[in-house]
Amino acid sequence: MKASTAEAPVTDTGPRAGLKLRAVVSGSIGNLLEQYDNLVYAYSTVYLSAAFFSGGGSVSSLLSTFAVFAVGFLARPLGTVFFGHIGDKMGRRPALLASVILMGSATVLIGLLPGYRTIGVAAPVLLVVLRLFQGFAVAGEWAGSAAMLVEYATPRARGRYGSLNQVSTAAGFLVAAGVVALNSLFWSEQGMREFGWRVPFLIGAVTAVVALLLRFGLEDTPAFREQEAAGETSASPLRLALRTQKSAMARGFFFTVSWTVAYFFFLTYLPTYLREEAGIAPGIVEASNIVGLVVLTVAIFGFGVLSDRIGRKPLLLIGSGGLVLLSFPVMLVFQTGNTAGVFLGQILIGLIIAAFSGPGPAALAELFPTNVRYSALGIGYNFSVMAFGGTAGFIATLIVNSTGNAVLVALLPTLAALITFVTVCRMPETYRSELK
Repeated sequence: MKASTAEAPVTDTGPRAGLKLRAVVSGSIGNLLEQYDNLVYAYSTVYLSAAFFSGGGSVSSLLSTFAVFAVGFLARPLGTVFFGHIGDKMGRRPALLASVILMGSATVLIGLLPGYRTIGVAAPVLLVVLRLFQGFAVAGEWAGSAAMLVEYATPRARGRYGSLNQVSTAAGFLVAAGVVALNSLFWSEQGMREFGWRVPFLIGAVTAVVALLLRFGLEDTPAFREQEAAGETSASPLRLALRTQKSAMARGFFFTVSWTVAYFFFLTYLPTYLREEAGIAPGIVEASNIVGLVVLTVAIFGFGVLSDRIGRKPLLLIGSGGLVLLSFPVMLVFQTGNTAGVFLGQILIGLIIAAFSGPGPAALAELFPTNVRYSALGIGYNFSVMAFGGTAGFIATLIVNSTGNAVLVALLPTLAALITFVTVCRMPETYRSELK
């Protein structure tokens, strides 16, 4: 397929407006719901540690809970290989349908899983297994959603469309945090520990059904359908990607380091840090976290639109460079316990992450050709998330308890951002290039 084929004006070869709208909604909302399922765990760590781990004290149980959260990321490489093969060979749609079914099932089963007091050591073992299934499923969702949104976009709107992948990801964080916070209002502390924590997980059944309804009957992307019609889909897209896209996948890996650490450090670990290390009242922690997530969610789309006008690189450099410069100052502000400082810090971090997340999906998707995009994009992204994102909460907790200096956790996002900043400096600008 010629490079220009996928970039033909939407009025000539593009999908009907209604179909495109459905694809955008399906890709965005489906990703939001899967991220919700994945992240309810992160916002329920205090209760999960009490329910599934026994002995060793609260710090030991918390470390165990974050370790199980990290275990889920070990399945991401297998998930991205499995779903990438389906997505590049059979189409984006069947891969995305399979991932949402698996994710919803695993989430509901966590909500139904008996605790340590009931079934003993089998409880944490089964929790690990279900987290592995969650990680396997979400690996296929993110890459598929990003590829689908960018491939449905017109040439001058890939940043805008791609940003919806991150808008929905951030919204997944927001909905998960909001549901967990709202749910806690209806239960006493004892009630939350006994049963209340399960409710957000059981809601996963609803999210899975909604995502499935949105995706049934959806056509595949114009780029994939043109490639399929021309007989240019690969019988072994993974093998082709490994043979032809090594350097691009390596670039995608290092590109993602700061991105994933920022999300899983500031958006999942930070609420626990503010409560346990900075002594911030739970109500303030939850409120400031939700405010920061609202700012992040709204700003991502704005930066995505801006990247179609001024390019991806300037915003990517602001996002990664901002974390290099500001991670330590923001953590120092948090450590003061000042309420206004907590809200200001959450908003500032939200804006910095948004500057990277807006252009991020389009910039990553533009690195790869259509016939291996799902596989190659997923490998670069998910291997990085496995190595750096899933371990962020565990490493941060270990740093605090090993050094006794809570502010030193800022080393994690600072070093990660430095790696990504250097990677972006060496990347070509792609916002005016055609999809291959």
